[in-house]
Amino acid sequence: MALPVLSSSAVKFRRVLAHFPQELSLAFAYGSGVFRQAGASAERGETNMLDFVFAVDDAVTWHMTNLVKNRSHYSFLKFFGPKKISTIQRYGAGIYYNTLVPCNDRVIKYGVISTDALIEDLFHWKTLYVAGRLQKPVKILAQNENSRLQAALVSNLKSAVTAAFLMLPESFSEEDLYMQIAGLSYSGDFRMIIGEDKSKVQNIVKPNVAHFQKLYSTILQDCPQVVYKHQLGRVQIDKSPEGQFTQLMALPKTLQQKITALVNPPGKNRDVEEILLQVAHDPDCGFLVHQGISGIVRSSSLVQSAKTILTAGAKKSVTYSLKKLYKMTKGGLKKTS
Repeated sequence: MALPVLSSSAVKFRRVLAHFPQELSLAFAYGSGVFRQAGASAERGETNMLDFVFAVDDAVTWHMTNLVKNRSHYSFLKFFGPKKISTIQRYGAGIYYNTLVPCNDRVIKYGVISTDALIEDLFHWKTLYVAGRLQKPVKILAQNENSRLQAALVSNLKSAVTAAFLMLPESFSEEDLYMQIAGLSYSGDFRMIIGEDKSKVQNIVKPNVAHFQKLYSTILQDCPQVVYKHQLGRVQIDKSPEGQFTQLMALPKTLQQKITALVNPPGKNRDVEEILLQVAHDPDCGFLVHQGISGIVRSSSLVQSAKTILTAGAKKSVTYSLKKLYKMTKGGLKKTS
């Protein structure tokens, strides 16, 4: 899962990791401070905020140790102790972020999620928040021998490919596939309306196609429903109702539930398989999948963003939001110029 990133980054990231309690089941760095994005210079990549996610088996114990080591990272919530922090962590996407933290002459943001919550999201797309991050290239910094977590990481990538297939035509470019995958976790996210650069997905994919290939090429080669012309960068898939039904049945549980809720009238008791068979024959099948994903992302992103006011504190929340708005405006100006 670990992928090449900007030069000299491995040591830099591990130096950051050394500041935190080491009881981690998974730690990874992601975002524009790790992987260069279109329109950004190498110098900007070296000054952008670094983003991390830490998965921990015991959130209360981890926060308790981190409060001793890094008390200044926390908002006023530090006065309520590790149990309250862990309770707040469980709301929304199940992740607790400390943001705008100075560390080793850089500014970092790090999120803490329980291993169980992460596995649940990877397998079932309960919130598609951290699972969405892991559908794009990341830099794995630490990973323990948790076989269930490893299986969940692979399952999440396969689910991303399957969902993308259902929203794409019969034949498409490899880049089109990665654009669709990278956009999954932004579908329905209100921050894409206000707060994020509108070209974000394109900026992520275009300079990093090789990194996406390392994540997905084996899955494409092994998929029986796919003709993967690697040298040409083209993909063909089975778009028959039978093919789409197989793909719908392979989707994560939460997404299947969202799709069936869109189609099944209230009060009608039909099983999921029957409803998905109907969807497989529907010309709007791809649109229904997109709507289902949007429904998952919308609710988790709203609660998670509201939670930021508590976890970051008012001053940091305003600073962070203004930085996001600046990036969005700058991206918009580039497009129109």
